[in-house]
Order: sequence, then structure tokens, then C-alpha cells
Amino acid sequence: MAASVEIIRAALADALNEVGVDLEALQIQSAGRREVVRVIVDRDGGIDLDHIAELSRRIAELLDAEPLAEQFAGTYVLEVSSPGTDRPLTEEKHWRRATGRLVEATCADDSVITGRIVGAHDGIVEVVMDDGQARAIPLGELRRGIVQLEFTRQGATPAEVESLDDEFADDDVALEAHADDDVALGANAADNE
Repeated sequence: MAASVEIIRAALADALNEVGVDLEALQIQSAGRREVVRVIVDRDGGIDLDHIAELSRRIAELLDAEPLAEQFAGTYVLEVSSPGTDRPLTEEKHWRRATGRLVEATCADDSVITGRIVGAHDGIVEVVMDDGQARAIPLGELRRGIVQLEFTRQGATPAEVESLDDEFADDDVALEAHADDDVALGANAADNE
């Protein structure tokens, strides 16, 4: 018997909402004699690894107790994670949780915009465009957005970026020095065989 996604989704969504967490996705797949239960959760303010571990324990307790336990014919493997940066922004809560992040968004008219999310509320997403212009865009006019990865800190000054570059350059020198040690150790290990 395959586990009922609808029954499990309803029970998990209710339990997670009680602790201020949204069930973003639930997937159950057969993998041999067991099932893999993938749960994606999120909340305002984000979720760290400690919270994921706590939620994993809570979800496992729910899945192991009746009536959910009877949904599984055998054993299951539980995987709990957050959505990650590649999750498309499609709902207001996604846009709100990405406040401060740089996004590229496809609009309903197929145009593409890039800017930093300033806020999302009441069906409006506020974005500061690359040219500095602030826009309030109705959520209905946005198909989806993708958070852009930034390799410098948001709001970093050029001096701070240069300081980081210098710091990494120092690390590279240290790594090169240790790489020579590793080569020597590797040679000694080969001699000892």
C-alpha cells in the first residue's frame, strides 16, 4: 500500500502551522521495500539546521504514530529540508521571505525585471530596480522570480569587498604553503608502502 500524500499532507501542515512553519512541499516515492518521504518547510525569518533537526524529530513522531503510521506498508526514510535559493518565488510569502534579496522576475507580459525586494504585502511586491527606481508590482503581474546568488555581501562598500579580496588572497598563500606539505606527505606515504 502506498502512503496517501493527501492524508499525510493535511496532518503535517496542521502540526507545522502550530509551530509557525509552512509545509511547502511533500513528496512520497517508493524506493524498493520502503518509501522516501521528502518534506520541504519554510517560515518567515528562515530555518536553520537546528530547527530542521527539531522539525525532523517532530515529523517522525507524527509519522510513527497512528493514524499516520498505518499509511506506510513498511519502513520509510524521512528527508526534511528548506526550499533553498533555487525555489521559484510564486506566492506572496515567498517574496516576503526573500526581502532584501536580488531577484530576476518574469512578468505576466513576458518582460524580465531585475531588482532588490524591499517588501511584499497585501498582494504587492515592492522592488528597487537596478536603475534605483522603486516599483510596487501587483503579485498578479509577476509569474515567478528567482533569487540571484550574490558573491559579495549585500550593501558592502567597495572598500569592504577589497578587504575580503585581500583576506582570501592571504588564505590562498596559506593553502599553497600547505599544498607543498601535502605533496611531501604523499611522497613519504608512498615510500612507506
